[in-house]
Amino acid sequence: MKVVDKIALVLVIIGAINWGLIGLFRFDLVAAIFGEMSVLSRIVYGLVGVAGLWTIKQLFDHE
Repeated sequence: MKVVDKIALVLVIIGAINWGLIGLFRFDLVAAIFGEMSVLSRIVYGLVGVAGLWTIKQLFDHE
């Protein structure tokens, strides 16, 4: 697994945990750490989204 794949996977896991917290407890961890829709939180959300798209390719890789 390439380094970029590992980074993407970690970001996807962070996103999944954050969505789980939102769904179960109405608690947005990213917003709590970086502020509600601050520049930093928007960057984190954006990186998680890009990581999700990146990991789609892992479904089709047959190494």
